Amino acid sequence: MSQTSLPGNQQAARAARRFLRAALADWAASGMPAAAGLEERHVDDGTLLVSELVTNAVVHAGTTVELVCRLDARDSPPGVVVEVSDHHPARVLRDEEAGREDAPDAPDDSREGGRGLQLVAALSDAWGISYRRDRKTVWCRFDLPPDGGEALPPAPHGEPPAELLAPVPPPAGNRRTEQDWVNRGALSFLAEASDLLAGQLDEDNVASLATQLLVPRIADWCAVWVYPAGAQARLSSVWHGEEHRIDGLRAVLEKAPPPADLPPGARRAVWPVVSDDPVCDRGGALAVPLIVAGRCHGTLLLGRAGLLGMPDEMTGLVEDFARRVALAMGAARQYARQAMISTVLQRGLLPPAVGDIPGVDHAVVYEPLAGDWVGGDFYDLFPAGDGRWCFALGDVCGNGPEAASLAGVARPVLRLLAREGFGVSDVLDRLNKALADEAAAALVGRTAAWEGGQARFLSLLYGEITPYAPDGGAHCTLASAGHPLPLLLGRDGRVREAAHPQILLGISETPQYTSESFDLSPGDALLCVTDGVTERRRGPRQLDDDDGLATLLGGCTGLDATGIAEHVRHAVHAYDTVPPADDLAVLVLQAR
Repeated sequence: MSQTSLPGNQQAARAARRFLRAALADWAASGMPAAAGLEERHVDDGTLLVSELVTNAVVHAGTTVELVCRLDARDSPPGVVVEVSDHHPARVLRDEEAGREDAPDAPDDSREGGRGLQLVAALSDAWGISYRRDRKTVWCRFDLPPDGGEALPPAPHGEPPAELLAPVPPPAGNRRTEQDWVNRGALSFLAEASDLLAGQLDEDNVASLATQLLVPRIADWCAVWVYPAGAQARLSSVWHGEEHRIDGLRAVLEKAPPPADLPPGARRAVWPVVSDDPVCDRGGALAVPLIVAGRCHGTLLLGRAGLLGMPDEMTGLVEDFARRVALAMGAARQYARQAMISTVLQRGLLPPAVGDIPGVDHAVVYEPLAGDWVGGDFYDLFPAGDGRWCFALGDVCGNGPEAASLAGVARPVLRLLAREGFGVSDVLDRLNKALADEAAAALVGRTAAWEGGQARFLSLLYGEITPYAPDGGAHCTLASAGHPLPLLLGRDGRVREAAHPQILLGISETPQYTSESFDLSPGDALLCVTDGVTERRRGPRQLDDDDGLATLLGGCTGLDATGIAEHVRHAVHAYDTVPPADDLAVLVLQAR
């Protein structure tokens, strides 16, 4: 029996194939009676099966993978057993996708996947799934001829048979074997490649993965050139079946890049044209432009000894693979452009850096929803003249770019009204009327008060603070419009609410907002949060159930403003193992 542990990443399947081929080679070379029946088809089928099982484990579980290869000589006929285990037993493979109908009560996993198990069921003589407390194991078995078949010839000097250690498919020249691989393994290879490439959001990662998928399965070496918009072509990734030759191959290829204007389709060539270095073995090469939607994103270059004799079916497979690489590269570039645009928008939505407030320390935590660069939560802290500093913490109904667009309107309006000298209540009244008027105008225009499927309503905590310099402490006036109420932490550790609830902004033109005033003594801290904190969930419970936030703040006695903000942020993330499902903003003001 041979066993190994593999990382739960894109390298696992490749390492598993190498491990199985090495194990089969050792068994064949050892002279074991049961191994006498090993044939080329067993090597091909076994390599394909272990690749599918490991890929399924990585995609569905994402944990480390345990691989066991066993030569079972006790049964008749003897056979090879492959077991692949992951450490996420709660994630169950879909039985209907595997073609099994004997487990109707099995949990349903709605994620895409399971294509490999169809192949496992078709190629293996027996297979199944077993569950333990700490792992799930998928196993398969293929039988060997009981009396030995057309066994692989032993290698000279006791070396493993070359056929067992060769890349899949075998080197050019064995047309029948290559054709068999194309017929049986091409679809599986393309499916595996599509799954792995689809998860890449960086074009250099796409290029790196593409080269390692092709080597050594189809090519001895591979390189990908990328053509950034408005920039020179760049050699992004180089891979060779013999890793010590990668640097030399890169140096050769950088001197002889392929033409940037190749027409669609694979082109055979001797590559590179001039080289004194044997890194490319003077073999043939295929150059395939990576074209999607009429735009060339780069060139895929691969080489293998005897490639000029590669069958047309293999060339077609490379072209199909290149189309998937081009699509993944195009998607990665589109993602990068959207990320850049969102980052620029976020910079415009966030307030400029705030200077020191005399006598008052402040700290801010701002985290848009995971996966978004802009969100519906926003904050602001700015001087309004006459020694006043104004602060705001708001939350637009919804999240993402639609919510951020309203947040981008509300903040400058607040600043304008505050600097015109309006008090807290008047600022909320005027902002509410502006939002209500916009909603009414939208109704007249038959677009309703919805933008992108989300109502344009706003919860807002707004106030102003005037330090009692140089004596210490500060005077604070604030109001909460449909927002989680601010909490005041005294030096003695007592916590109380610092405002009363009022209606959301933008719902009605009629409400008259009122404000409340109080003093912050030196050491007192005012905590303002959005509902991403108070409504953080763990099952049916929320963080603020049973005054959970007040209890959390009471444990912050003695901390400075930054310490309080970080303590709250950490508590939100630690409340559940599932990432937060809403934007998060925290503002702490502490009098000195």
